[in-house]
Amino acid sequence: MEQLGFDFGVEPRPLLKVTPARLSLYDDCPRRYRMTYLDRPTPARTGPWAHNTVGAVVHNALRELFALPPGRRTPERAADLVGRHWRSAGFADAVQVARYAEAARRWVADYVEAHGADVDVVAVERWVSATVGSTPNAPTLRIEGRADRIDRRDDELVVVDYKTGRKPLRDSDAQRSQALALYALAARRTLHAPCTRVELHHLPTGTVAVAEHTEATLTEHVRKAEETATKTRTVIDRLTDGGDPDHLFPARPAPRCAWCELRPSCPEGRQAAPAAQPWDLLAPTT
Repeated sequence: MEQLGFDFGVEPRPLLKVTPARLSLYDDCPRRYRMTYLDRPTPARTGPWAHNTVGAVVHNALRELFALPPGRRTPERAADLVGRHWRSAGFADAVQVARYAEAARRWVADYVEAHGADVDVVAVERWVSATVGSTPNAPTLRIEGRADRIDRRDDELVVVDYKTGRKPLRDSDAQRSQALALYALAARRTLHAPCTRVELHHLPTGTVAVAEHTEATLTEHVRKAEETATKTRTVIDRLTDGGDPDHLFPARPAPRCAWCELRPSCPEGRQAAPAAQPWDLLAPTT
């Protein structure tokens, strides 16, 4: 027997799959987005940057530490894990390597002393995802990504993101972070618990920047993500149809071009600012 149903001739719109990193990169510079994700062969890049080395070491050490039971998360173990994961790429010389290896051990040990013993960690480096939309019951995006850490406090989840850059962070930085807002939404859907609080933990200064989101502020972040995702999908389709890549993905010259890893392949970036040294973005050690 033929099954009866309704067909209005309208195909549902496919969800746009996005990550916070890709959204942020496109908003910062469409040219860099194209060179990072679309161009093949991959364009020439700079060498390693010391601040990225420190960030990776600290993240790896804390990932391993917070996977342990609370009683084993000691400052001494944290410092040891920094040493175990240490790399020296991007530094000026052996003296600078030694100074930052010691600084990173101190930063992480102090952080664990202040924040590590009694934290109820639900997930470490957890992949989270959710379907969301700025209009109720009309999802447009599948957001996904890997959160540094997700804690449980009382009956709610808290998204924690580690930072090791040279500038201290403020609560307004956490509030503006689209990545943290999207991770909060994805965490609540993946782990089935409320999540509105997000935090930026700045290891060099030991400070914590906090944002308490409302449904309205989370929806606003989703709306902006929809705008970026739609623009990106449109220009990628035009590129596939033979459009001019430099016109579709324009460079956005800015002071940050000084330390862009794709600077060797971007004439506009090289003209925007003199090249930074690979260690210029390191946080102060004192």
